[in-house]
Amino acid sequence: MPEFVPLAERIADALLESDPVTALHAGDHRFDNRLPDLSAAATASRAAMLRDAADALSGIDAEGLDSQEQVDHAILSAQVDRRLFEFAEIREHEWNPLAHNPGPLLHALLSRPFAPAAERLESLRGRLAALPDALATARAVLRDVPRIHAETAAGQFTGTAALIRDELPRLLAQEPGLRATVEPAAAAALAALGEFDGWLGGVLESGEPGRDPRLGRRLWEARLWHTLDTELSASEVLTRARANVDRVSDELRTLAADLVGGKADDETVRRALDTIAEQHPDNTTIVGLARATMEEATAFVRRHDMVSLVDDPCVIEEMPEFARGVAVAYCDPPGPLETADVPTFYCIAPAPSGWSPERIRSFYREYNNEMIRNLTVHEAMPGHFLQLAHARRFRGSSPVRALGWSGPFVEGWAVYAEEMMAGLGFGGPAVKLQQLKMQLRMSLNAIIDQLVHCEDLPESEAMALMTGRGFQEEGEAAGKWRRALLTSTQLSTYFVGYTEVAGLAAARPFGATPKAWHDAMLAHGSPPPRHLRTLLGV
Repeated sequence: MPEFVPLAERIADALLESDPVTALHAGDHRFDNRLPDLSAAATASRAAMLRDAADALSGIDAEGLDSQEQVDHAILSAQVDRRLFEFAEIREHEWNPLAHNPGPLLHALLSRPFAPAAERLESLRGRLAALPDALATARAVLRDVPRIHAETAAGQFTGTAALIRDELPRLLAQEPGLRATVEPAAAAALAALGEFDGWLGGVLESGEPGRDPRLGRRLWEARLWHTLDTELSASEVLTRARANVDRVSDELRTLAADLVGGKADDETVRRALDTIAEQHPDNTTIVGLARATMEEATAFVRRHDMVSLVDDPCVIEEMPEFARGVAVAYCDPPGPLETADVPTFYCIAPAPSGWSPERIRSFYREYNNEMIRNLTVHEAMPGHFLQLAHARRFRGSSPVRALGWSGPFVEGWAVYAEEMMAGLGFGGPAVKLQQLKMQLRMSLNAIIDQLVHCEDLPESEAMALMTGRGFQEEGEAAGKWRRALLTSTQLSTYFVGYTEVAGLAAARPFGATPKAWHDAMLAHGSPPPRHLRTLLGV
């Protein structure tokens, strides 16, 4: 019978070597000069490797392992099974051009000074040289592309080209002697991106709708099972999300009546939200507001002694163009295997320049000053930035946790952090109102995620649900409709993760301070909540 730790190390190494994106998120720089090979032969080879890994893991006597390694065995087995499922069933690289966007892999080398400029430029040269073949492969394997994915990809790939044109020269200025080798690769890469942009334009101009981006119930429920790694069924998720909408709606009506007077009804909620929405940033001030709210949130966490702080750097900046079109903000941390002292990026997207003044105003009414405070709690303090910084400090007997982080735990902690901060008074009643609105949004996201992919929910009904029950601005609701079609199951991670993380927080042992218990919850990496229960003895 094989020993688990050496086997886990071999499998982790194979996963990292076979996929530069996995290596990027893990913080492993051994493969920084590569792009993913998504050709039919390469994906078949990766699937065979994953099947071998699954067979080897099934030969381990998990009951003979200690609790940490039992959890690692379960996480690694689930990771291998999930990747096999994605290759065999979803096959996204065959219809989603976003899966072929090299932007994040280039940006990681340009933006983080984890190594001297010369070393990063040599890796960039390798990735730029590989880009024409990678995009030729994309054109060869992509079929029946959904129109919404082609539209989003067109914007993102334009951003990738801008990254090469605008950011690469700044790094080359530090090592001008490398221009002779890097600039020809960059020129060829830009030409290939231009050709791919023309190909995407042809897809859009053809007028063909492409495949339906909805997965259908069988595939969506299977993907949900792999994504959540929970015992909850899809029907139970839907039932709980609907119940949470009712509960939070009652809280929102009561708070709104306290704030502006009147009956505790939806009209009063809209009056309260309208009052708050008038105070908002714009394209020139939104990043500065996010930075100011980061300082406010950090001071609040310190003052209330909620969880241990870290001295890791966090850079707040405008979201790069290559990453836009799916979410308004994101947190991009160094990987758990990263050894250099490099920052986390909290990125926030301004309203697109091509939008009408009315739509821009709607966007900033949604992302008003108080919503930005709540968003900063979620993305940064004490949400993603702080939680992931704690996770990077975990050291296990194998690198499994570095690869097997749980979306439900990561998102669940961030939503729980919103509730915790608002409950302690951060930002006063106005932020609490926005936090409850975000709770509604999170619950509705899980409902829409399922109904869109499983029951063909029409856009008109989804929009009515979000703007009606969710009190969302039209622009926000339209963006979420796109996100539901562009992704599947990810929107459910917030609600399911929140319910599980909040349950863990409520199980704080007698005598343990909130800070001690929160630190304990964050001390094991980012495992699925059901495994964290085991590790915490809950």
